[in-house]
Amino acid sequence: MILRIFENLGRPVTYYFAVTRDFLKLLIDTLYWIVVGPFRGKPVNGSAVSRQMVFMGVNSIIIVIFVTFFTGVVLAMQSSYQLSKMGAKIYVASLTSISICRELGPVLTALVIAGRIGAAITAEIGSMKVNEQIEAIQTMAISPVRFLVVPKFLALLVMLPCLTVIGDVAGIMGGYVIGVYSLNINPALYMQTSFDFLTLKDIYTGLTKPFVFAVIISMVGAYQGLRTRGGAVGVGQATTVSVVTSFILIILADAVVTGIFYFSEI
Repeated sequence: MILRIFENLGRPVTYYFAVTRDFLKLLIDTLYWIVVGPFRGKPVNGSAVSRQMVFMGVNSIIIVIFVTFFTGVVLAMQSSYQLSKMGAKIYVASLTSISICRELGPVLTALVIAGRIGAAITAEIGSMKVNEQIEAIQTMAISPVRFLVVPKFLALLVMLPCLTVIGDVAGIMGGYVIGVYSLNINPALYMQTSFDFLTLKDIYTGLTKPFVFAVIISMVGAYQGLRTRGGAVGVGQATTVSVVTSFILIILADAVVTGIFYFSEI
């Protein structure tokens, strides 16, 4: 009886330990090909990275602006409801700008990209896996990690911070629309208040998170794609797991990074 209990407890622990080990191995292999690959005469394919940057970054601008702009609108409306009661509606500007730049901008942008790009990474690599194209690449003595994962990793590492900056601006403009045209705050005063209370720590806290989120999204998507099994059904299941896992890890990483900056004196 006791042995069975320990077996039931040990099985999931062993499974998640193996998953974590394989995930870290994939991350190490990716960093290896980025750093060591050029010295071995196998540099990263620049054109592949450029194509991925267009797909991941340029093609995602509209949806990022849409999400963050209306988040800024909603945040300004909700905060003005309480602040107006205290005669402090001008502080809607600072509350919106700090919330967007420090927290909502990076997280919402990462979640949007995880749903759009993370799923695409898993579906692409997973389809190649079930069609035995990965094995064909290995047969030609080409590393699948260098050929498939590294360009996506680098492209997302560059484009997600850029998209976050665009999302921050869109979110602040959403608050601006409510503050100026609904609360009748002077436009110049609104912008001045927005940036008077926005410190350097708020900015680099918000711009540190996208790099962490980019690693999570690209690595989870690639990992789930490379371990896909079971044909088209398996690709669909792997894509679902990839998106859900990315969402969970993004929220956890956000809490960790926020805690680090919150308790630090930097």
